[in-house]
Amino acid sequence: MSGGTQQSFSSLVHLHAVMLAVHGLRKSFGERVLFDVPELHIGRGQAVVLTGVNGAGKSTLMRMLAGLEPALGAQVTLDGAAMPLTPYPAALRTRIAYVHQHPYLFRTSVRANIAYGLKAAGMQAHDVAARVDAALAWAGIEGICETPPHRLSGGEIQRVALARAWALDPDLLLLDEPTSNLDGAAREQVIALVGDLVAKGKSLLMICHDRDLIALPGITRWKLSEGRLTVRGPQAKAAAGAEPAGRA
Repeated sequence: MSGGTQQSFSSLVHLHAVMLAVHGLRKSFGERVLFDVPELHIGRGQAVVLTGVNGAGKSTLMRMLAGLEPALGAQVTLDGAAMPLTPYPAALRTRIAYVHQHPYLFRTSVRANIAYGLKAAGMQAHDVAARVDAALAWAGIEGICETPPHRLSGGEIQRVALARAWALDPDLLLLDEPTSNLDGAAREQVIALVGDLVAKGKSLLMICHDRDLIALPGITRWKLSEGRLTVRGPQAKAAAGAEPAGRA
């Protein structure tokens, strides 16, 4: 720790009203502890980049938050309601959307892929159509709406996955390396979409090493290193002088 620019996560005073709090998030393999995070908080409207070396456990931590890996013993508090994180609470399934580094798309069309989650949630057909149209426009993919996934480029697949998550209007978006393996215009298009999410105050946690994503205005940076979660950069110094969330 140097110059007051890095703090242990547990000591950080948050700038955002806490939306999601997780306590006791721990992952081990036999006697080897991958990480032990006593607490983490994600604020309403907070955009967070999670960094760390390969193998630090970033994707594992995110998958636990998404309910894709067990988080035995962990407790989650969502808008003041506390519950175990495993088994994964139904309340989280409708409020958290996860976009994988290599998104899976059904072998139908782009439009049908975006509509799938909305139909599964019981949305009426005319509302589904309107929401899908809005998602297509947001992601700039109206021109490929009837294209089957196997004919899409990597950048198009990532934008479809983002549009599918956006359409669900989740309270929290989890993005795992959204610009991984993209370059040129495809990368710039995805960065623009993520930047729009940040600018519009969407709660966001993303794993990335993309300098342009990390440098987006309003981003908080977390680092997972040697099993500990810390907050780095100017956000840590700004937070140190703020009032605790919920105590103002």
